[in-house]
Amino acid sequence: METLTRRPFPIRRRAARITGTLTAAVLLAGCANPDATSSSTSGSGGGSAAKTSLVLSDGYDTATWNPLNGDADYTSKVYDGLLRLAPADGGEPTFVPNLATALPQANGDATRWTVTLREGVTFHDGSPLTAADVAATYTTAIDPAAAAPVASMYDMLERVEATDDRTVVFDLNEPYAAFPSKLLMGIAPAAALQPVVPVEQSPLNTAPIGTGPYRLVSTGPDRTVLQAFDGYWGGPVPVREITIVNVTDDNTRVQRMLAGDFDGTVIPPQLAAGFPESAGFTVISNPSADWRSVVLPAKDPVAGDPAVRQALNRAVDRTAIVQTVLAGHGIAASTPFSPIFSTYYDPAAEFTYDPDAARTILDQAGWVPGPDGIRVKDGQRAEFTLMYYAPETLRRDLATAFAGDALTIGISVRLDGLGSWDDIQPRLGTDAVIWGGGDTPYDPDSNLYRMLSSTFAGQPGSYDNPGQYVDPTVDALLAQGRNTLDPAARAQLYRQVQQAYVADPAFVVLAFIDHVYVTRKDTGWTGTTPILEPHAHGVLSWGPWWNITDWTPA
Repeated sequence: METLTRRPFPIRRRAARITGTLTAAVLLAGCANPDATSSSTSGSGGGSAAKTSLVLSDGYDTATWNPLNGDADYTSKVYDGLLRLAPADGGEPTFVPNLATALPQANGDATRWTVTLREGVTFHDGSPLTAADVAATYTTAIDPAAAAPVASMYDMLERVEATDDRTVVFDLNEPYAAFPSKLLMGIAPAAALQPVVPVEQSPLNTAPIGTGPYRLVSTGPDRTVLQAFDGYWGGPVPVREITIVNVTDDNTRVQRMLAGDFDGTVIPPQLAAGFPESAGFTVISNPSADWRSVVLPAKDPVAGDPAVRQALNRAVDRTAIVQTVLAGHGIAASTPFSPIFSTYYDPAAEFTYDPDAARTILDQAGWVPGPDGIRVKDGQRAEFTLMYYAPETLRRDLATAFAGDALTIGISVRLDGLGSWDDIQPRLGTDAVIWGGGDTPYDPDSNLYRMLSSTFAGQPGSYDNPGQYVDPTVDALLAQGRNTLDPAARAQLYRQVQQAYVADPAFVVLAFIDHVYVTRKDTGWTGTTPILEPHAHGVLSWGPWWNITDWTPA
């Protein structure tokens, strides 16, 4: 059995010096008004009074509130899933019952899964949770008439039936060992899902009805307000109100945090140094399965060339990127498999930083340096466009670092920062893009099947397999992995996937990033517990607020 040195998982709180973009003058301004949030307090315990309302800031608006959009999974404050995540030793989360009374029970070949619901749960509209609501949520997710964004996540689901008020049966079209990972989706009432309409027209998008600890009071592009749901089945909610302010620009959000406008926010790793503990801040660096990469479009004559892909994977100095762009908040990565998931991880499947080897690969493939140093093959210059989401400084800096390393081996990368994902999406499959993966990382199938399977190739503009990657060997191994029930055999198959991937990479995977948050120390609460985060992050569902219902006064 292989021995793996695991990366420590505890939340890391770092007091750091003031540097770069955040000046001492701005910091002092932030210390001048520590009570700018005007949060109400409750006199609990013998320590500082705990605020009963928090003002948080995020870099994205909340989009829609419909679980069928994938916006309400895992640790949503408004919806609950049948299962939820819980932290475990070593960093890899486990599944525990949430709306279910126990983990799902599978038949012999894992094609039928049965779930029993807990009693006494009500939705925010006062209606009781029943098995019919669960069946309606999952049935709508796979109904073509709904055109749900989550539909591709449930391609193994044949039908869902409520056999009585408390029992739900899921029938699959193939054996599928990873089905518990599909039971995190938030449950909505059947009445709000009928008649079935396209998800983009659903009333749940702006008026969600869940069973979670908070209900939506108001929402808009700039500000969202959540209030504690007094009928919550989990008991009283300690923080009674959460206001989320959308501030897209990273630097503006940081400066407003320093100025006392917020009780907490998410920040780029490079800016964490501007929040010292001595000024009343706590910086939390939370490990994640969020891998950042350059998606290389398979049909591009340069980025799709196998030799270019191999060369680029050896030309990128991932360690330097972690140390500079991520300011140490992350780990270098060659594949989308995180070492935290030691059951499946193959440490031998990696690319070594070796620019000389990269140049040799290009020379042997016929890519020769031109007069300006940019390589040429059969009249084709070695250049392509790399898109990135411009408001996010981390993606910009990753793009810049990648382009610089590519240039050292004679490949020109044109950077194109775009202000909206609506502008990026139509060009997926045509141009390269800085990508964040790991949106459902709690099983290798849910994490990678949609990113690497050729089932999803040939769909320009799709977030599934955005580079339109096709590799028959990887396809076969992925299919076996999802249908194999024996844990040891599955682990071996996914190690083979990693070996096949490095022989024919779809991306240049750069790093697993830490998600970095900053909070004020005077909120009066304790109880934050770390958990491995997926690609999705931010103050609504993740960060130190993911388990806010478990907090206690400090």
